[in-house]
Amino acid sequence: MANITADLKIMDPEELELRLAESRSELLNLRFQVATGQLDNSARLGQVRRDIARILTVMREREIEEAEGLFVPLATLGVKAGRRGKKADADATDEAAGEEPEDVSPELDEETEGTDG
Repeated sequence: MANITADLKIMDPEELELRLAESRSELLNLRFQVATGQLDNSARLGQVRRDIARILTVMREREIEEAEGLFVPLATLGVKAGRRGKKADADATDEAAGEEPEDVSPELDEETEGTDG
């Protein structure tokens, strides 16, 4: 059985939204089948609901990463599907940290001390 979450994480945002719409449509159809007594596989309801939750989770994770400036689509990096190692995570964290804070020049402090007004 393939890891569904890993597959979702490598999808483009447009693909995720399309898959979300398809899953919600399928859930609606399954609910109609329950109401009319035509549903053969009742476990499918739970599967589709979990799929929707997974998709929404991945979308939210990306939204948070974008807000923090950490999200870079894997496709733009040329990375294949799969799990990143600890070294890749550490490198990404170091790169995201970016610039060091600027030091306040001691000259400014000396200039302000001599001007009492």
